[in-house]
Amino acid sequence: MTTQTVLNPLYPIFLKLHELDLLIVGAGEVGHEKLFFMLKNSPKANVTIVAPWVSPKIEALLAENPGHRVTFRRRAFQSTDVVGFQLVIAATNDRSLNESVREAAKSWGALVNVADTPDLCDFYLGAVVTRGDLKIAISTNGKSPTFAKRFRQLLEEALPANTPNLLKNLHSLRSRLTGDFAQKVDRLNDLTASLVDRKN
Repeated sequence: MTTQTVLNPLYPIFLKLHELDLLIVGAGEVGHEKLFFMLKNSPKANVTIVAPWVSPKIEALLAENPGHRVTFRRRAFQSTDVVGFQLVIAATNDRSLNESVREAAKSWGALVNVADTPDLCDFYLGAVVTRGDLKIAISTNGKSPTFAKRFRQLLEEALPANTPNLLKNLHSLRSRLTGDFAQKVDRLNDLTASLVDRKN
């Protein structure tokens, strides 16, 4: 077995944010951007925001998302704010403050994302394409979020509108298949081969 050079070492995972606790420090433009995509993908995410003030954009976003699980601590960040959180996002335009947030979060053992500072991040928030149960995350390893955004738009245009029904039908078929794991995989591979057959 040959070993290939891995240019992008990131390992993608999909998190159940409704079962985790997420802290966002900052409620301005950057905080709004982070929260917007968070709620777009995980409407029931457990989010706490620490900031001395909250932008009108965030207030409007929460008004448009009734039933959200977002709470506020309307004050300046304190190092103890990170206690109890598995994920922390530093979303201010103050690099010194962001670094303080990162230091506190790392000492607690949380994973950290520092806005616009890839070298201080444990994880990135990639561009996401969603079609029903299908979800595709795109990462450029922090090199170009703009490219990830444009590629997302390309995929959104390319994916057929009936993708959710296709997945539903495949799930139903999978539940009716008999045999061991290998036999089921072979059968599903045969059934879905046309999806990647360039001749069709």
